[in-house]
Amino acid sequence: MDCLVIKKGSIWRSVVFLANIICRYIMPAAVMAALSFYGAGTGVSGEMSAVSGAEVTNGIRMTAAVICEEIKDGQPVNEGIIFSSDLGKITCFTEFDSITEKTTVYHCWYFKDNLRAKRKPLVLNPPRWSTFSQIEPRETDKGPWRVEIVDENGNIFKTLRFSIID
Repeated sequence: MDCLVIKKGSIWRSVVFLANIICRYIMPAAVMAALSFYGAGTGVSGEMSAVSGAEVTNGIRMTAAVICEEIKDGQPVNEGIIFSSDLGKITCFTEFDSITEKTTVYHCWYFKDNLRAKRKPLVLNPPRWSTFSQIEPRETDKGPWRVEIVDENGNIFKTLRFSIID
């Protein structure tokens, strides 16, 4: 029975490749789904990346922070943690409350721990404001990403993590 020819080592490369896919993409999605489902006891709300209300910096409270595909009618659409490199844009949406004076925040986009983009100052106006920034993923942008939402002094409100895949 010589109908299947396997070159030495090729099966192990396939196993390692599949293990990487599972660990990098499938397991995080499963964990986030479990957290969404069992969120009541874990401090995670029903939305995948919603903020628990504990992210307060300089008296400003962040009420929402998500990565999504687009903004429609001022609201995030198709929130997630895994996005295709074929998407035209990936969006970071944030919403703030308890704003007493004009304030500036930044969305700092990191790819594999390297700062790729610090968006122009995003100005928040009292008393409540939402804002967003976007990247346009390329074929070479596949892998782990994070967005740090920071104030003008560099204090981090929240860090959002996601991955770009094929």
